[in-house]
Amino acid sequence: MNRRSFLTTTGALAASAPLASRLLAADTKKSPAPAAPAPAAAAAANQPPALSPRFGDGRDWWFEKRFGLFVHWGLYAIEGWHEQDQWRRRIPRADYIKLQQRWNPAKFNPDALIDAAESAGMRYICLTTKHHDGFCLFESKHTKYHSVNTPYGKDIVRQLADACHRRKFPLCLYYSIADWHHPNYPNQGRHHELPPQPGDDPSLPKYLEYLKAQVRELCTNYGELHGFWWDMNVDKHVDRSINQLIRQLQPKAVINDRGFDEGDFGTPERDYTKEGTISLSFAKRTEACQSIGIESWGWRTDEDYYTDRHIFRSIARYLARDANYLLNVGPLPDGTLPPVALGFLQRTGAWYRAVRESLEGTTPASHLTANRDVLLTRRGNDLYVILYADPKGDAVKLKPLALLPRRATLLNTGAAIPCSLDLVPSEHGDQGRFLRLTKLPVNEHANTVLVAKLEFDALPLVIGPTKDSGASIL
Repeated sequence: MNRRSFLTTTGALAASAPLASRLLAADTKKSPAPAAPAPAAAAAANQPPALSPRFGDGRDWWFEKRFGLFVHWGLYAIEGWHEQDQWRRRIPRADYIKLQQRWNPAKFNPDALIDAAESAGMRYICLTTKHHDGFCLFESKHTKYHSVNTPYGKDIVRQLADACHRRKFPLCLYYSIADWHHPNYPNQGRHHELPPQPGDDPSLPKYLEYLKAQVRELCTNYGELHGFWWDMNVDKHVDRSINQLIRQLQPKAVINDRGFDEGDFGTPERDYTKEGTISLSFAKRTEACQSIGIESWGWRTDEDYYTDRHIFRSIARYLARDANYLLNVGPLPDGTLPPVALGFLQRTGAWYRAVRESLEGTTPASHLTANRDVLLTRRGNDLYVILYADPKGDAVKLKPLALLPRRATLLNTGAAIPCSLDLVPSEHGDQGRFLRLTKLPVNEHANTVLVAKLEFDALPLVIGPTKDSGASIL
């Protein structure tokens, strides 16, 4: 659509000021226009962000169900200090393994775990089947260090898999490559490793045979899986045959990049980023992960917790950029979720359900504004403004967007949002009249992330620079 035909069809703009002054407002007599960027550079900077590549097969479920529950659970819950308790507190292996005889989560109910995930608006789950301590939550023919060989006597993975299949809730399995229990794992005292232990027989080839055998068990004994989540390949060993085995046995399973090859997607953790500024999208498929606890991923009795707003911001800043998100909780030793985790998930769900339409089934659209304190997504002619950063005030300017929506709504409350294209003092230099959302209830909703829905009659794909006002509709 060219600019002339767009102006003709945009009824929302005809209500007040003349179209020319409202779309391309500029007074070149009062202030010289800034130099326009080179055409090629300007065009590249204003293009819609590229989406990460889709699979084109059964793994594409992952792009439809973007928000999931991560569950860190194992022997370490008994002491309630940290999931890496054995390593961080320098506990001798001979002492740590005594926890196996204290493992008895008699109140574990897999349906309660799925209920909690659904209460948060989550649509898949990922469970730690074996963390770094080597203890397995599944029955294995290749070790006695598992949950069936305990006073509890049951296979945790079996129970959760059965419940997930019955409820059609996608199940992903986490598996740690580092292993502080198996005698063949080459513990050398590197990061996330124990120092050499008495009785060890370090041999990476032998350990990998054990690992492959357990991967085969997990991929054949528990029905359909939707993901395999590797962790801690300390040695950075490459063996593509292992992921090939998973793909052969579980064709719908997405595989992360912490295993033995590059996998299907990246895994930024706890909001870590090397970027100086936030990127508008990810070139690589991405699933971020974060825990509600600041210190630990497993249950911790003296945990410090993030604020709701911090977590909501984290969720929004990834989902708005075409990424997935895992939010983690750690069950208690008895198998139930602690009240603080249940409350967190319920509050997350209340927020997420209100704003979900802005984060699922949308495409990134932050290129439409120069304001980097917000993220934009769109669905057709609907634009969503996500205040993922701390608001500096109760108004949001979307320069260079110079269109009035026919309706503006705060998704969190359903209330109408005042909008204007009036000239404001800070834009006196180029006399630009850009879209501005005002009177936002930022103080009343200080512990959440506000999301505005703007409905246009026709929303352009790109907004390019012009000589006069800095914006034109393309």
